[in-house]
Amino acid sequence: MCDGRALGLSAIGSRLSAKESSPLAESQKLTADSQRASAEEHMRFTTLPCCLALASLLTAAPAAYGEPTAVVPTTQFLDSIGVNTTFPNRGQPLERTIEMIRHCGFRWVRGGIEGLSDDGPTTLQTYLDLHEATGVRFSWGLVSGGTDIEKLLRTARPLADAGALLAFEGNNEPNNWGVTYQGERGGGDATTWLPVAKLQRDMYAAVKADPQLRDYPVWTISEAGAQRDNVGLQFLTIPPGANTLLPAGTQFADAANCHNYFYHPASPVPADNKVWNAADPSPECRVDGLYGNHGLTWAKKFPGYDQHQLDALPRVTTETGTTIGGAISEQRHALDLLNLFLAQFKRGWSHTCVYLLRDRTDEGGNQQFGYYDRDYQPRLAAEYLHNLTTILADDGNAAGAQGSTAKLDYRLIDPPETVHDLLLVRSDGVLQLVVWGERLEGVDRVTLELAAPAAVTIYDPTQGVAALETHTHVRSVALELNDHPLILELDARRD
Repeated sequence: MCDGRALGLSAIGSRLSAKESSPLAESQKLTADSQRASAEEHMRFTTLPCCLALASLLTAAPAAYGEPTAVVPTTQFLDSIGVNTTFPNRGQPLERTIEMIRHCGFRWVRGGIEGLSDDGPTTLQTYLDLHEATGVRFSWGLVSGGTDIEKLLRTARPLADAGALLAFEGNNEPNNWGVTYQGERGGGDATTWLPVAKLQRDMYAAVKADPQLRDYPVWTISEAGAQRDNVGLQFLTIPPGANTLLPAGTQFADAANCHNYFYHPASPVPADNKVWNAADPSPECRVDGLYGNHGLTWAKKFPGYDQHQLDALPRVTTETGTTIGGAISEQRHALDLLNLFLAQFKRGWSHTCVYLLRDRTDEGGNQQFGYYDRDYQPRLAAEYLHNLTTILADDGNAAGAQGSTAKLDYRLIDPPETVHDLLLVRSDGVLQLVVWGERLEGVDRVTLELAAPAAVTIYDPTQGVAALETHTHVRSVALELNDHPLILELDARRD
């Protein structure tokens, strides 16, 4: 420990190759044991000796920093972390689901009326028990092909009573699972999406007319960009002059909902800024993102929101993720999913739900999506996320953090496009600066400068939950980043 010195952090680890032409191409895969051994060596921490150039920053008056960066409550970020999971009706016992969710630290689960019955094995009590045991809340949806709005609201009320309801969700991918509503087929292989749009319109109206449920947000269907005729589902509320089949003023939702899987035919291999790009709200996004669903629809190019409107559009993701195979090793899978929640939240997605908690056992094909394999063994992704949520853990009352005007004067010196940062504040006022890299190969060197000295404690979620180093009275931190986050806990009170 050295008061008043520059702190250096070296994060040079093993690299993953992106030479394969497809993530599904055959390539030699690491065994689970060798991958875990590689992960243990993936990042090494060293403290560099003081150098005059950096140390001088601590004694000279700092350069102008511009406006201080406002912070976001840590609990708000943690609440964004969600997962899709299997329930007992598909062979996964509730007790095992509880264990997995607790370990990873998920805060919400995607749910709904599909597979739900009074007799079980998946009942409403299943969801209530999961909430009671883990604290997770549920998005509550019609899911694939569902049309029973009355059942959706009836089953949502007990969830609301228990504090377990998060939001309502429209149909899951109507391009893949069509609906029959009011006697008319829509989506799927039908020629029109009018029944899909009318169903979403009526679901929204029913929720907002319900005195108990009206304050809960409603999310759009997923894959609005697939509509075959211009029914207006690219909008939350159809604006005047949109020339859609349903009239201006038709209300569908409070937030857009996308399935922006980060591996896609237009972006099929590992690359720099992989998940950062998938969260991009602009046409620069190379996957099935916000622009292709709500800016200019990907199937028929129906116009929606302009870029200024897209940037401010409330949005969530109810499915994203990747399988393991080909160029996607277990470690690559884990790093992508670790960076994912940070990139999504930083780029304006209030909630992100990964597919899948545990590999499916009742479907064919490559089902290696899971944080856990089919035998309930945790993959690296589960361990990395456990470490991240444990390091950031903040279960206290966030009202103080949310209501505070806490800010931090800091800057990253010349960060490359593959380095990103997110400033959080715990309920006790301690600042947590997450800095992460999304570089596939090589290293990015950046320097964090603080306007005022602080105690800095550094964590690496790919290494564990213990602090790597703690330093007092530092104003400059030299970082070397590659493909995952570091968490810098900043506390002026201990300085």
